[in-house]
Amino acid sequence: MRRLPILPTIIVAIAVAIMIGLGFWQIARLHQKEAMLARYTAAQGSSAQMRFPFTPAETEAALYHRSSLDCVSASDPTSRSGRTAKGDAGIAQIVTCHQADGTTAELVLGVAQTPATVEWSGGKVTGWIAPGPRLVADPPQAGLAANARPDPNDIANNHLAYAAQWWFFALVAMVIYVLAVRKRERG
Repeated sequence: MRRLPILPTIIVAIAVAIMIGLGFWQIARLHQKEAMLARYTAAQGSSAQMRFPFTPAETEAALYHRSSLDCVSASDPTSRSGRTAKGDAGIAQIVTCHQADGTTAELVLGVAQTPATVEWSGGKVTGWIAPGPRLVADPPQAGLAANARPDPNDIANNHLAYAAQWWFFALVAMVIYVLAVRKRERG
């Protein structure tokens, strides 16, 4: 039996160790994501109303809570696919809300069946803080259908699958290496 090639063995061992480590890192991320989703679910059940977040640090703590905005004007109307509170597909009508203090926020007014731009000049709006961050109006504005409530369960939590994938890659690397060494020994 010949000796194992030193440099290729070291390289494969390092690569396998990194892949196994990445698998365990994904398990740690799984637990972090589960804790985050539990916080978001608790926020939805809370009656506390939060100030609408304007910085990334504020956003994490405010997601899925109730909030309000006082829009003195609205601009940049746009639309994208959305769902009504009943689960029907539609076109979410979105504007930029301008507040008296100069801050702006994305506001989902409600859901329409057509992509036509909705006219809305502003006012006080309450709703749910969704990722973005954006305020999803509840009740809807401008005569639109009610928005589906933002749901933290819509956030993917596939870290277990990623961990299994990294461990599978490590196994495949080891199998390929063993097969290559055997072929080298025969030849």
